[in-house]
Amino acid sequence: MNEPVTSETYAAQVRRLAELTDRVRTQRAEAHAWHEQQCAAAERAVAEAAEQLREAEREAADARELVERVDAEAAHLWQQLRARLGAGARRLGDPPGPARDASGDPLLLLHGVRGLLDRTRQPGELPASANPLLALCGVVGAALMFALGLGARVLGARNGGDLAVGLPVLALVVTLLGPLVGLALAKRLADRRHAVLSPRPVTVVLVAGLVTTGVLLVLAR
Repeated sequence: MNEPVTSETYAAQVRRLAELTDRVRTQRAEAHAWHEQQCAAAERAVAEAAEQLREAEREAADARELVERVDAEAAHLWQQLRARLGAGARRLGDPPGPARDASGDPLLLLHGVRGLLDRTRQPGELPASANPLLALCGVVGAALMFALGLGARVLGARNGGDLAVGLPVLALVVTLLGPLVGLALAKRLADRRHAVLSPRPVTVVLVAGLVTTGVLLVLAR
């Protein structure tokens, strides 16, 4: 038979049970608190990660927009450079790609390139030292068109008939175009020197062409 339990032993067991119950309650509360802390930390981490993702997406969108803007501006500046160089621009080819070791704000760099293009190789007027060449353009243009007109007159005289009437008229028109041909030659000269034909060079070419045409017409009579 089981021995009877004394009241002291029973009371001790009750106290132990109460202590264990309190300990379990405390540990359960600590576990719940730890779980809640972990959940809160995880939620904060998820929220921070979501914010970082949104920030990265915004930065990526801004970077794409900047790349497109830089590419468009670079292509525009490259076209301006090709226009400034004229015929020599064929050696340039396509715009260069981005440099691997490039640093700094690309917009500031493009602004510097734009300023450099504005300051350099601006089209100017041909200097007075080019007047002999301009006059020569007028003389050559007039001489070439006079030679063509002379050939037309000779052809009309040889064939007779309607050609003998029409070709001399055509020859006169062609001869009078000599100064304009001289302007075309002067324009090529100006393009080579990256200059513009201002009123002074145009006047030099036209006067030289008209004088040459007049002299040749007088000598041909």
